Amino acid sequence: MDLDWSPADLAFRDEVRRFLDENLTPELRRAGRLSTSVYPDHEASMEWQHILHARGWAAPAWPVEYGGCDWSLIQHYIFDRETTLAGAPALSPMGIRMVAHAIVAFGTEEQKAYFLPRILTGEVFFCQGYSEPEAGSDLASLTMAAVDDGDDLVCTGSKIWTTHATEANWIFCLVRTSKLERKQQGITFVLIPMDTPGIEVRPLVMTSGEQVQNQVFFDQVRVPKKNVLGRVDDGWTVAKYLLNFERGGALGPMLQVLAESLAAQANTQTGPNGGALLDDPAFAARLADARIRADVLEILEYRTMAAISHGKNPGPAASTLKILGTELSQQLTELALEAAGPRGRVYQPHATMPGGPVADFTAPEDGYVSGEEWQAVAPQRYFNDRAGSIYAGSNEIQRNIIAKATLGL
Repeated sequence: MDLDWSPADLAFRDEVRRFLDENLTPELRRAGRLSTSVYPDHEASMEWQHILHARGWAAPAWPVEYGGCDWSLIQHYIFDRETTLAGAPALSPMGIRMVAHAIVAFGTEEQKAYFLPRILTGEVFFCQGYSEPEAGSDLASLTMAAVDDGDDLVCTGSKIWTTHATEANWIFCLVRTSKLERKQQGITFVLIPMDTPGIEVRPLVMTSGEQVQNQVFFDQVRVPKKNVLGRVDDGWTVAKYLLNFERGGALGPMLQVLAESLAAQANTQTGPNGGALLDDPAFAARLADARIRADVLEILEYRTMAAISHGKNPGPAASTLKILGTELSQQLTELALEAAGPRGRVYQPHATMPGGPVADFTAPEDGYVSGEEWQAVAPQRYFNDRAGSIYAGSNEIQRNIIAKATLGL
């Protein structure tokens, strides 16, 4: 594995950097900097998507004929890495990074022609309807019913932890159309407009006070069968395919940026011995461990990239990266909260740019913030990051995958 970029790769990196310098406004950088979770401020995210779409870079991983870029795997990684280092707000993954790939692979020509261009422009904004109150990591146990009624499926049940359901105008759902021998059978993948009669969205207030997640209720919701993606009763195949795109991205650089920022911040705070917190041996050792692990994570991403570029299946590597990335992110948010000190215990979400509204909070009339903005962000990120080891398949499930695929257990 050669870790040196080729001259062509370096030229592409410079092109991306110029684009970012010219198009990332201070407001967009602020949205990225003050983001409190993996989901940034919705308006900033959509503005950035429109800028990327105008350049033809909103969905580089899509097939070229649908608006993607004819990039090498290295170029994709460079693009992700540079946008992360530049502090760009993230794009919502539900449409561009997730369901669009399933539409390309399993959709009809009519579905592709309708959804793909509208996902690019943001006219269609998806949320994900997978988890249920009694079906989270064991997703195949889902029970939301879809009863065959001529040209329609009539859906009744609920989905939970549905991110940005209040902003989305479409939801992709897994529903139960049959009860067969194996619970993975009899599941269907459907695309549903959020304004369909019978749909109700109830926001969930997280420990951070933010309302990004929701529970969505379906009461006799009629869904045309033309909105089924793939085949009826074979939605598990579509869902497994989509999961290949849910885990990934340049996690190493993102965590390196967080670690470097934390080091600078800790150098301004007083430690237990009266000097800078960064000079405290216990804190410095934990931060050094996190920085080393971030570098190792990036190397593992390189190795996975190299395997894919040679036509190999990365196998359990995706599970390994998911575990390492989310648990390291949690470690860094713990250190950031410690570095923030007493001001990190002040609840002041008005100094951040969360991915959704904050419940039952009134900002000071003068906008006063105790401490610096990073100290206001630290507790919000800490609370939100607790979910990292659960979403996209819990880390316990990922360890089971590794044990089975690598150790044969």
